[in-house]
Amino acid sequence: MEGLEGAARVLKAARLAILTGAGVSTDSGIPDYRSPGRPPRRSIQHQEFVNSETWRRRYWARSTVGWPHFSKARPSEVHHAIARLPARTLITQNVDRLHQQAGSSGVIELHGALAEVKCLGCGELSSRGALQQRLLAANPTLDAETAESRPDGDAELESNVIERFVVVDCQACAGVLMPNVVFFGGSVDKAIVDASYASVDEADALLVLGTSLTVFSGYRFVRRASDGGKPVVIINRGPTRGDPLATHRVDAPLAEVLPALLARLER
Repeated sequence: MEGLEGAARVLKAARLAILTGAGVSTDSGIPDYRSPGRPPRRSIQHQEFVNSETWRRRYWARSTVGWPHFSKARPSEVHHAIARLPARTLITQNVDRLHQQAGSSGVIELHGALAEVKCLGCGELSSRGALQQRLLAANPTLDAETAESRPDGDAELESNVIERFVVVDCQACAGVLMPNVVFFGGSVDKAIVDASYASVDEADALLVLGTSLTVFSGYRFVRRASDGGKPVVIINRGPTRGDPLATHRVDAPLAEVLPALLARLER
């Protein structure tokens, strides 16, 4: 496998920071955004959700139908392999919490988690599972069991279904509820960014798994490692924005690469 031997030599005995993206969770049944051959997909923007009742209705209608499939996803062998890597910190762009379920520790959730909901009024955090029951009770005719999963945990719906959808409010203050994630166009909390930078600074090398690094949110850590003179190993199907900064590059499925990499690191 081209690039694997060199990558293993760099990573062996190194203190690792790991950065992961949506490609890590595809084997768990959660599609990614930019795999080769996948058509481009428009995701909701932060300002659309915050400023538009129409966009919020669209989001929650699609999310209510998509949530059952998304919430049933379980860690794949890829997640379990990552949990065995000798990493002090794992920075993930994913919002599915499958890394934690697989046993990874030191996880920094760069973009939050769909399992939580926050109120834009009072700031209260609550469970997405509990909200699902309230949404289904308010929309008893909605079929929420037959949808195909999408990267954002939502599903395609006809416009007439969305128009009839009833959105529920915060039980504490009647404020607007939002998934506790960073939508496109939103900002990652400074404390989370600083903690992620610190983990890269304290590591000997950065291992990037399953992300095209198209958005700056993840790419900045590759640039940070490169600027600090640290090796950057990227394993991803297809090209990435960080390829010019990578010291080692493996273009192959993670399910094939990670077992082979672990065998070399553990012997």
